[in-house]
Amino acid sequence: MQDNQLFENTQVAFSLKTDSELERAYFLFKMIGNEPLVKIGTAATKFALNVNLPVEGLIRSTVFDHFCGGVNEEDCLPVVEKMYEKNVFSVLDYSVEGKNLEMSFDIATDKVLRLTEFAKSKNALPFSVFKPTGFGRLEVYRKVSENEELTTVERIEWEKIKERFDKVCQMCSDTDVALLIDAEESWMQKAADDLILEMMKKYNKEKVVVYNTIQCYRWDRLDYLKDVLNIASKEGFKLGFKIVRGAYLEKENKRAAEMGYKSPICESKKATDDNFNTIMSFLFDHPDIMTVFVGTHNEESCYLAMKLLNQKGIAKNDRRVWFGQLYGMSDHISFNLALAGYNVAKYLPFGPVKDVMPYLIRRAEENTSVAGQTSRELNLLKKEKQRRNI
Repeated sequence: MQDNQLFENTQVAFSLKTDSELERAYFLFKMIGNEPLVKIGTAATKFALNVNLPVEGLIRSTVFDHFCGGVNEEDCLPVVEKMYEKNVFSVLDYSVEGKNLEMSFDIATDKVLRLTEFAKSKNALPFSVFKPTGFGRLEVYRKVSENEELTTVERIEWEKIKERFDKVCQMCSDTDVALLIDAEESWMQKAADDLILEMMKKYNKEKVVVYNTIQCYRWDRLDYLKDVLNIASKEGFKLGFKIVRGAYLEKENKRAAEMGYKSPICESKKATDDNFNTIMSFLFDHPDIMTVFVGTHNEESCYLAMKLLNQKGIAKNDRRVWFGQLYGMSDHISFNLALAGYNVAKYLPFGPVKDVMPYLIRRAEENTSVAGQTSRELNLLKKEKQRRNI
């Protein structure tokens, strides 16, 4: 099959799905494609869970099992192992929203440490992951980012955040599990970026252990990458970056409008797509220093990445380049890339059903709002149903 037709192969894409799972996926994306239905469904689900109606079983057997690996890491293993048989790796992502308490930040840190330990002996789990606000309050990051003076309590909080980052980075270095650190709102990101760069200086001397995340809907990110490449080249360490389009668009534009500053977000979807592809090309230009995790559900960006790797003579299975998608989405990209010999990892969210609901609601709303995403999934599922005659 020609490279530019790679993602049309539904037999490969849905090879792990039984007929009933295929039907369930088709039903779910049909529901997600209906915006009023998504609004009603999410409101009803929140209400049912808040008043303790017995709906967890229904949620578990439908939307949860489609988008999540299980309720705990052990529960995820059958999914992890099935995907690994198809050369698709997993990133276990504990998708429970944290609370703004020091105790909850300690618990989140311990969870990441335990997951890293869990991953170290499993080839199918090459990465660990966390969000910066899982380890500390967003307001502390914001004040550090904007050079505001911290209170005595906040200074202690910031020191603890640094300790948590270092403890997890050290564990990942010791266990040979790479670490993906997510990006969040622009007004807290500078503090996270600076801290992650310090971790890279310390732990990325021989190879990349620590990855930062670049949200390519931000028009300033290429300049940032040029700056850190300059630092890494001078000081002799390596850089790891996961690149994504971005997840806080409405929130970013709203805050910029309310506070009267220029939005950090590109002015259009096309500008974001162009920025993503430009940033990806820049990273591929420096393979000796920069390791890249291409986090995208965009087919054109994947085709471009494949073309660039070929042009630059970088092997498909070179561990300095990864592709990543979310579990339950874009299987036509993940499984066809893996079969073609590329490094592919699925983000596999997990956690107690009730606690993971905010994540699942975001997934439903995101799919509803991304033009073409749901209809593409539906068309591919329909094509596979017809191929199987179901």
